[in-house]
Amino acid sequence: MASTSTSLIPLRGHGRKASFSSSPAKTALKKALRFSFSSRSSVVICVKSSSGAVKYNEVVVDEEMDKIRRLQNGSDVRGVALEGEKGRTVDLTPPAVEAIAESFGEWIIKALEKERGRPVEDVTVSLGKDPRISGASLSVAVFAGLARAGCLTFDMGLATTPACFMSTLLPPFAYDASIMMTASHLPYTRNGLKFFTKKGGLTSPEVEEICDKAARKYANRLTKVSTMLNSPPKKVDFMRAYAKHLRDIIKERVNHPIHYDTPLEGFQ
Repeated sequence: MASTSTSLIPLRGHGRKASFSSSPAKTALKKALRFSFSSRSSVVICVKSSSGAVKYNEVVVDEEMDKIRRLQNGSDVRGVALEGEKGRTVDLTPPAVEAIAESFGEWIIKALEKERGRPVEDVTVSLGKDPRISGASLSVAVFAGLARAGCLTFDMGLATTPACFMSTLLPPFAYDASIMMTASHLPYTRNGLKFFTKKGGLTSPEVEEICDKAARKYANRLTKVSTMLNSPPKKVDFMRAYAKHLRDIIKERVNHPIHYDTPLEGFQ
């Protein structure tokens, strides 16, 4: 645990130095100018322009950033979304999910601009989820984060992981990216995020990059997740189209002499 000390921070400026007499009121004012801070858990970064003028100050709290980084689980994000696990606290909170979704949206936009060699507009991202009870509140956070990044969002409701990936390919949907909210076989208290583009699932280094950016947003954000979205997600019935897609494949392949018993062989 970081050591905490109380120090007197001097007041510096270009004007005359402040002086205090020994009067009781001014002595009390001197005592009020004491600030408690952690000697390890935070660092102040001052970014200066070429002229030397300070452009902004960014306070980065290491412990808060680590909360987001620890949510990465290989190529996924997973954490505790509900109380109920002995010895585990909730760490996959709506603010954490919002920061991660925003960073993913920014990552997608940047990747598309690099791929196309020009600025992109109307980047589309879908979200599907499993039936976990934490899905509703965390979905709001995902949509809020993607909206912050400037993405158009589409709510597929209950969906499967393969369906989320296929929503980036199957017309007329063909979204630029998709997120599946699930924690697979883990207990009901957990939840998580899987990320997809048209090329497939994101790699572990790519998710690490997104979580690192999200960690900085999370550590410096003072506002709560916004539940009032300027561009609310559009509800889409992708699962009906995806089911028809699978049904058509099965109907075609059951008439094949080799694939009758395994019509979906070769599909992931």
